[in-house]
Amino acid sequence: MDCGAPRGSDQCPACGLTSAAAELVFRRRLLIQTAIFLAGSLVFPYLSQVYPPLDLDAMLVFYGLVFFAALTLAVILDRRSHAHLEIEILKRFFTGLIPIPFILSTALFLNGRLDSSKDISYHPATVVGRYQMKGVVRGTRRLFVHSWREGRRMEELAVDSDDFDRFREGDKIVVAAEPGALGIPWFYGVYRQ
Repeated sequence: MDCGAPRGSDQCPACGLTSAAAELVFRRRLLIQTAIFLAGSLVFPYLSQVYPPLDLDAMLVFYGLVFFAALTLAVILDRRSHAHLEIEILKRFFTGLIPIPFILSTALFLNGRLDSSKDISYHPATVVGRYQMKGVVRGTRRLFVHSWREGRRMEELAVDSDDFDRFREGDKIVVAAEPGALGIPWFYGVYRQ
């Protein structure tokens, strides 16, 4: 259960652990891995707001699916290990999900950080809606504008509290966007027209 080696008896010939001991070792490791994944899950929402991608919704949906899959797998692995059932394939899949929040956070941060400020493009737009969700630590504020990109109807811009309070529905604005060093377009700022 812990080392993944095939066994014919209760004691593993590779690591020397019995089923009960392997269960305890695995469950302790599972708890640590889940804590690492949750720490990355706390970092991702904050770093995604530093250089917010224009397609933030799609990224958040993807991350939500990863988060749900990882926590579901953690519960399934815990129950299967307690019942001394086979867990090797699920364990490897869960281990592969652990670095995803860190990879996404790093990619978004480097995408904006390494981008040249010479590539800023300005797009005229009109505010058609606003959204604010208050949070315990940091809330979410969005301005909705008609999209300037082909194939999209609306753009959802992640703004800070100053920009959210400054603009109302119907205001003419200019949206600054950058292509991103890694090819992920991101929202640079919003200004009065």
